[in-house]
Amino acid sequence: MEQFIFWAFAAMLVFSACMVITVRNPVHAVLFLVVAFVASSGLWLLLEAEFLAIALVLVYVGAVMVLFLFVVMMLDINIARLREGFIRYLPVGAAFAVATVVAMGLVVGSKNFGLERYAAPARKAAGYDNTAELGTLLYTRFLYPFEIAGLVLLVAIIAAIALAMRDTRQVKNPKPERQVEVRREERVRIVKMPAERRT
Repeated sequence: MEQFIFWAFAAMLVFSACMVITVRNPVHAVLFLVVAFVASSGLWLLLEAEFLAIALVLVYVGAVMVLFLFVVMMLDINIARLREGFIRYLPVGAAFAVATVVAMGLVVGSKNFGLERYAAPARKAAGYDNTAELGTLLYTRFLYPFEIAGLVLLVAIIAAIALAMRDTRQVKNPKPERQVEVRREERVRIVKMPAERRT
């Protein structure tokens, strides 16, 4: 039964991940990404990593994906304009895709993640706390990668704020130094007109 659940979640994950990059509608792509995160959390549960599974559902599905969905639905995205240069940039995208697959193959290989090494993991005891084990690993063995990841996220947040705060032509910022120098004669003109009577 456990293997059947694993293959069901794995098939759901692969299918939804493929649909994220192949569907035409951005809203459907975000919804398939939510399905991929839910399937990933199911796989984490099978690996007895309950904290990671719950964090994945709460943080990504509950917050980030909802935010993405609302942003995509509120923005008026011109799909035809986005796909104008698709053929022109296809070789560059294909080269990056091949480089990514090669890098993943070097990292996720039989040397580090061999099936013979993790074929039958031993069941943990009833009082085992994977949250404490995760915290111990993050703040001892993987402290520097954890800090570097936090620094990269901080730089990404600052870059997003800088891109969002750049000046555009639609925004008219007031200039207080020029507003203070304005005199009444430059703004107000009094026109005297003779009074008229209705007959």
